[in-house]
Amino acid sequence: MDAQTKYMLNKINRRRFLQATGAATAGAAFLAACSGNITNGSSSTALQQWYHQYGEDGTQQAVLKYASDYGKTASTTIKITWVPGDYATKLSTALLSNNPPDVFEHYTFNENWAKQGLLEPLNDLYTSEIQSDFNPINLASFTVDGKIYGVKMFDDTQFFYYRKSMLSKAGIDPTTLTSWDALLEASKKLTTSKTKGLFLGNDGGIGLYQLAIYSTGGDLIANNQVAFNKPEVAAAFEKMREVSTSNSTLTGAPTDWLDPSAFVDGLAAIQWCGIWALPAVMKALGDDFGIFPWPAFGSGGKPTVPWGGFAEMVCAKSKRVAESKALVKSLWIDNTSVQEDFCLSYGFHVPSRKSVAAKATKLQSGVAAEAVKLLNTYGRTNPPLFTNTMNTALSDAVSNIVKKHADASSEVARAAESCSKELQQLLG
Repeated sequence: MDAQTKYMLNKINRRRFLQATGAATAGAAFLAACSGNITNGSSSTALQQWYHQYGEDGTQQAVLKYASDYGKTASTTIKITWVPGDYATKLSTALLSNNPPDVFEHYTFNENWAKQGLLEPLNDLYTSEIQSDFNPINLASFTVDGKIYGVKMFDDTQFFYYRKSMLSKAGIDPTTLTSWDALLEASKKLTTSKTKGLFLGNDGGIGLYQLAIYSTGGDLIANNQVAFNKPEVAAAFEKMREVSTSNSTLTGAPTDWLDPSAFVDGLAAIQWCGIWALPAVMKALGDDFGIFPWPAFGSGGKPTVPWGGFAEMVCAKSKRVAESKALVKSLWIDNTSVQEDFCLSYGFHVPSRKSVAAKATKLQSGVAAEAVKLLNTYGRTNPPLFTNTMNTALSDAVSNIVKKHADASSEVARAAESCSKELQQLLG
């Protein structure tokens, strides 16, 4: 397995995910590709629980222990499936098959999942006290028509890492990197024969286009309407093209932005990456690094970082819904020691329960505390109405703008029209 795949979040091909929703007949082929099944029992009536392949060492052993410990107390056999590669496609196909997982995690969901009857509502797991212990953002992200379909396992965010010594040598004050013009100028000063100034991923940052929209102060969808068809969004995408095609921006790195290797190895002085990489960066660089958010764009813009992370869900087609819900409740609502262990013993994630996060001493000082502050101050999450079809329309538009130098306003308008049609179908 390559270094990129090892990292916590595999870069998901959402177009294939969408295509897979109509490909249930191909389920056997996809399921055969889900290698790494591990079972703490052999019962054919075992609960099937799926995880994507986390990159941090020890996570696989941890979830096996959680399953084993729970099975002993609840007299339930749990079959853990550890899924490498394109988790989203394999999960989508499995959910449409005759043998779906009972319990599974995913980083997002949209209304189609609920409307297709694939998800079991989990409202009865949330007492008023428990519900108040989750950030409203975490609840809203998995709620449709008052029904909550997920229990957030942890929160993730992303930001720019910068090498203090490199910026100091180039005479750059990191506190001035509050606009894209300033960041692009700094990246040019930081570029040498061995080091590029900036790394946004091997696609030049195209996959991060949603952050460009949020950085204008705008949104993808607001008040049940497509909200991104605006001049400032087109201008932000034009700036992405300028940055992506600059000689100071690294592309073709051995690993993508999800892995901090390009930054740690000195291939880039500034890299976009995630909070999960903090332990690895600290181990490699000590205190020779800092972080800052995606800069604001335009006069009405705001700095931004993603509010991400995974949630546990229950398949509505499960033959053991009550037992599946009991497992989710035990792991991600009741068992705070599991939550803290999973979030902080292998990589860094923010526990989704506020009471657990408040006791996480590893997140209370230094750069980790700064990362949590960025999340709470600037974090943005995609609305549930934003579907994979909409993502495809927008990402294709941004790719055309960046790679083909297409007119930004026209591409944004075309994507908005496609997204509006999709939205009308959902709302209808």
